[in-house]
Amino acid sequence: QVQLVESGGGSVQAGGSVRLSCVGSGYRGNCMGWFRQAPGKEREEVATIHGSGRTNYADSVKGRYTISKDNVKNTLFLQMNSLKAEDTAMYYCAGTSGGLSPYVDEYNYWGQGTQVTVSS
Repeated sequence: QVQLVESGGGSVQAGGSVRLSCVGSGYRGNCMGWFRQAPGKEREEVATIHGSGRTNYADSVKGRYTISKDNVKNTLFLQMNSLKAEDTAMYYCAGTSGGLSPYVDEYNYWGQGTQVTVSS
């Protein structure tokens, strides 16, 4: 049984930083990612990473966010810097049996989410 568990969310002021973690148990897929969903909006890609190390970022977070993975500990990270109020959302960790993709529908496994709130 696959289980993805996120942690690290919280409240921060604009310009601050937050680091999210996601521990995967039973997960053997090659690609993982972070997605977010703000109230009233659709879930969207934030950053995704392939087992080879190849990454993809949403334009809105490029240069501010960094996705990484510890394959030994099966833990996914998201370092978020220079946070803005518009980054406020529930952040989800996800995994796919397929290849690197920015599309929500192609991810089979999801965590429960961790809230990040940025105050201006």
